[in-house]
Amino acid sequence: MSVLESPEMKSIPIVAIASIMAHWTFRRYEPKEPLVHLVILGIPPVLLSAFTSYDGTLLSIWGTSLVYWAILASSVVIYRLSPFHPLAQYPGPLLHKVSRLAFTRVALGGFQHMHLDQLHERYGDVVRVGPNALSIRDPAAIPGMLGTSGLPKNETYKARGLYPPVVSLISTSGEHHSALRKRWNRGFNSTALKEYELIVAGFVQELVDTVGRQTGSFDLGTYFSWFTFDVISRIAFGEGPHMLANGDVDGVWGIMQDSQEAGQVFSYMPWGAMYVKQLVPLGLGKDIHRFREYCTGRAKRRVERGSISKDLFYHLNDEDGLEKHKRSLPEVINDGILALIAGSDTTANVLTNLFYFLLANPAEYKRLQAEIDKYYPAGENALDTKHHQTMPILNAAINEALRLFPVVPGGSQRVSPPGGKVVGPYYIPEGTGTIIPTYCVNRDARNFAPYTSSFWPNRWLIAIGEMTSQEAGINESTFVHDTNAFMPFSFGPSNCVGKNLALQEMRMVVCHMLQRLELRFAPGYDIDSYESKLKDYFVIKRADLLVEIGVRSRGPV
Repeated sequence: MSVLESPEMKSIPIVAIASIMAHWTFRRYEPKEPLVHLVILGIPPVLLSAFTSYDGTLLSIWGTSLVYWAILASSVVIYRLSPFHPLAQYPGPLLHKVSRLAFTRVALGGFQHMHLDQLHERYGDVVRVGPNALSIRDPAAIPGMLGTSGLPKNETYKARGLYPPVVSLISTSGEHHSALRKRWNRGFNSTALKEYELIVAGFVQELVDTVGRQTGSFDLGTYFSWFTFDVISRIAFGEGPHMLANGDVDGVWGIMQDSQEAGQVFSYMPWGAMYVKQLVPLGLGKDIHRFREYCTGRAKRRVERGSISKDLFYHLNDEDGLEKHKRSLPEVINDGILALIAGSDTTANVLTNLFYFLLANPAEYKRLQAEIDKYYPAGENALDTKHHQTMPILNAAINEALRLFPVVPGGSQRVSPPGGKVVGPYYIPEGTGTIIPTYCVNRDARNFAPYTSSFWPNRWLIAIGEMTSQEAGINESTFVHDTNAFMPFSFGPSNCVGKNLALQEMRMVVCHMLQRLELRFAPGYDIDSYESKLKDYFVIKRADLLVEIGVRSRGPV
């Protein structure tokens, strides 16, 4: 009997057909459950092994499985690289087209923002960054992707939390999002913000007092982290760990940071979250689980205690009884997790980046300090917000820090609905994951010039008429400022609901700290390496900012 007539060779066409059917099943239904994966990947080879005649049952199963998996993998690769793939027209690295693993490896290191920027510089405004994923660096796509009739959110947000039993505001779209958003809007409307103002002012005062007592060099960013966590803890739950006074004695900030990093892999391989979820008892995903347990405890204590004031939890838990639907505890817990992360990590990072840029540009530091002295002369309280929104240099500096390092560098992840959709000038095929990376958009010279990659607050002053191009020392023809490209708090109905609170905190901290203190880099601090040490784990992760402090020779103390 020839080799071609052997049972093993005769079985290959059958195995090949089964493998291709498995590929079609994965592509059509995209199952995430481990049990389904086991059924599709494990059972067919076992059944097909009956057609082979290897010596021994185990050898037969193993040999058939290898052939089955090899053909399945080949089918996947060939299809993803073929001209028949819906994204075949879009350029991108070969490995990114074949598998999400290549991009995930970069993202795990926290460098996806820089990697995406390099890809767009090489391939253009639309880059294929995964088998079924696109990155679009074009402001024209923003309304179509993120606007009222934009694309729905993809699985990323659920996966990062290991698919919690209920969805939160950040992980839902459409009517459900609108319903959830109503409670958040009440918690951040102008009336609520006025009530929070005294809370914020108290913690800003404590922050500056605490920083002012430091001797030698220290990490300023750590104090910003503790400050923002104290603020959102008090606003969200009515109480908190009081980190400014006690430090992170329970390791909560570290747990939150670790959970953000741990969730990064699931941004690009959501199915992995289902595996980890099953293995939490064995220690996998422990950081995400520990942070959820912490927030669960905080939410339960708040429910048991009841409302003392109209804090954020008062609105999220609908304690004023405005909603027909009574919220479950898991729903409130999810909102609590979102509030703690979105209300602390993000603002602390922006403040750290802003103070780095100010210290690295002494002329800008002094100019902003002079503006603060102008609006709040000696004896006046810079915590009074009456001038904050109209201080041009202050707001220009904040905007410029947000432009260079947006809170979410990779932008909001979306997915094209059934039938596909046209977004701006681009057609996005059905099921395609899509992002508009804000880091890349903000550092595109077609949107902001000159000094595109440098801290140059003058661009914002020119844009609002506070300064002319000539006064800024540039040729008017070189000035480019596309406000449609600037979306530091995202865009559309899913934009950051806590935007105004975050800006209020930033303005109060900057004004009060620069009014009272003098800051400088610590001796030996490597100024030039700061930006390269910033990491992108969905939200930007700050680098250490080592400074020394001194009390100003003028102004109120």
